[in-house]
Amino acid sequence: MKSVLSVGRWRWWILGGLLGLAALPAQAGRRVACTDYTQGRVYLIGADGAIEWEYQTRQCNDLWVLPNGHLLFNTGKGVREVNRAKEVVFDYQSKSEIYACQRLADGRTFVGECNAGRLLELDSAGKIVKEIRLLPEGKDGGHLYMRNARKLPNGNYLVTHYGDQVVLEYDARGAVVATIPAAGGPHSAARLPNGHTVITCGDKPGGARVFEVDASGRVVWQVQGDDLPGISLKFIAGFHRLPNGNTVIANWLGHGQFGKAPHLIEITPDKRVVWTYANHEKLRTVSSVVVLDAGEGAMLLGH
Repeated sequence: MKSVLSVGRWRWWILGGLLGLAALPAQAGRRVACTDYTQGRVYLIGADGAIEWEYQTRQCNDLWVLPNGHLLFNTGKGVREVNRAKEVVFDYQSKSEIYACQRLADGRTFVGECNAGRLLELDSAGKIVKEIRLLPEGKDGGHLYMRNARKLPNGNYLVTHYGDQVVLEYDARGAVVATIPAAGGPHSAARLPNGHTVITCGDKPGGARVFEVDASGRVVWQVQGDDLPGISLKFIAGFHRLPNGNTVIANWLGHGQFGKAPHLIEITPDKRVVWTYANHEKLRTVSSVVVLDAGEGAMLLGH
């Protein structure tokens, strides 16, 4: 029988109970922001598991909590920034599906348009000030062409090509400068300060995993399959690498997997589970996560 300790809506899946061994020490909950793709909601969730704030939108897949407390996220075919009073302070609408957004250091907003295959930088009014076409104008890359994307500090762009099962790094003109194979369908990728890249993958063959590669493309860390006893990995979407080296992953429960696993899982570098979060009464498919109590430097590591 599974040994599960519930604190509010936080469920601590104690590995000792699952394995018949001594239980791990109880861990404190985390305060997080997350998106629910299926329901089109953005949530702030307290350390006790209670929902503190929510915003109704369309399919949201990427999320940032900005230094001023505003939230930046995609909205199906757009990108929006709202304050805690739910007032819209930035809005961009497109004909293309959008799964990636990012507020840049110069105040611009980066957007990855999936179908159009465009990488855009927008000013505060939503006007396009830079465009890189990864596909010829007029060509539709389809629903699976692109998921998460990030502009890197060196000016390059890291893009997950879900359908092609590869992560590509493009330079400032759109030329490919690095290729990272990602069987299973890459959803999110982030470049760490040490030059490594963390990538999550979906539920295509070889997927439901999170892995880290060095600058040469060699896999130096990976969690997949049955690596987490008693926890089923379904489709790993967004993630947040913390300053202590732990990785919080969003276990997306779409494609018939509703209610069958935790929404969020925190994993140590040696593959121990620190905590999980599941609230199947309120949430369905959590696609992105930002840990709000991770400490100084957390946002430098991406999510």
